[in-house]
Amino acid sequence: MNTAKPLLEIRDLTKRYGGFEALSGVSLDLRDGEIISVLGPSGCGKSTLLQLVAGLARPDGGEIRLDGKTIASQGGMVPPEKRGVNMVFQDYALWPHMNVFENISYGLKNVKMDKETMKHRVLELMRMLHLDGLDGRLPPQLSGGQQQRVAIARALATRPRLMLLDEPLSNLDMRLRIEMRTEMAYLFRQLGMSVFHVTHDPDEAFAMADRLLILRGGKIDQFGSPEECYRRPASRWVASLLGAINRVKGEIVRTPEGIGLKVGSTVLTGLAVAKNEALTEGKPAEILYRPEDLILFASDGSNRMELRVKYCTFEGKRWRCIAESPDGSDAYLLSERPLERGTLLHAALPKEAAYLYIMEEGHSHAGERHQG
Repeated sequence: MNTAKPLLEIRDLTKRYGGFEALSGVSLDLRDGEIISVLGPSGCGKSTLLQLVAGLARPDGGEIRLDGKTIASQGGMVPPEKRGVNMVFQDYALWPHMNVFENISYGLKNVKMDKETMKHRVLELMRMLHLDGLDGRLPPQLSGGQQQRVAIARALATRPRLMLLDEPLSNLDMRLRIEMRTEMAYLFRQLGMSVFHVTHDPDEAFAMADRLLILRGGKIDQFGSPEECYRRPASRWVASLLGAINRVKGEIVRTPEGIGLKVGSTVLTGLAVAKNEALTEGKPAEILYRPEDLILFASDGSNRMELRVKYCTFEGKRWRCIAESPDGSDAYLLSERPLERGTLLHAALPKEAAYLYIMEEGHSHAGERHQG
């Protein structure tokens, strides 16, 4: 267990914009050398949280401490340039009239570093970030991936205590996003950097993070390791955000294998991962699961259900299908081969991939399906 004092401490942080509460009582710690990815859709409060840590906004309640020193509270603010924190913005924010070397060295000039030491540090960062030979180019002469590397090098140059990343890959195409998230994660771990990273993309968060902070409506829905959040989502909303977009509704039953969901004549067992205490028989409930977890052509075994194919389309490596579930709802499936409309599938759902939640009174699923 890591008992070291946290580098960043956030306590009961609140931020309002007029009558809208963007953050409500958020508390967390970030350890030295740790990467935390803040994940959630637009409007969940993740960018507000980053701005408060960066010093670009003042909290309405709570406090932020860095290295044990209060840097933000309702009563006072340490200026952004005196926090030991650097930020990589979504649009990179490079100086268009400065070349690569000048952009990277900008912060070093402000701290009056001697020219020889500055040159050595800048060239070292350029080598680490695969920018060799580009020192004389202006930002408009660079690709999106090169501009992003320059922005990271500039942020690293002054050796900040904490690096903030604001949707750093959102302006890149998919191939570059995949390459850069791996490169960034490797680089930051090589350097032992502490990173607070905001994204709306679960794949990017999983590739980068030591821990995931999942925000919804300005509050923390779950905070834990990527594997914990993926395998034991704390709420139906987290499950949906992390890919469990299929759902089947029924009622709670008790089986020899544990708690189950009865859908007509079908009984499915699952993990009761939510904090629900009233798991009584006959209570309305649902199971959420991911398309890739369903075993389509199961000849035997437990947790089986029948689905009838409605539509199938080729995606390159595999086929994506829509099928009718036992409760009449649509389910998304992945297949290694095309499936004809009307095909009846005898599929199996592993218990550990079936997330069971009690249906809440008045609960709506509107807006719970997430892309990414």
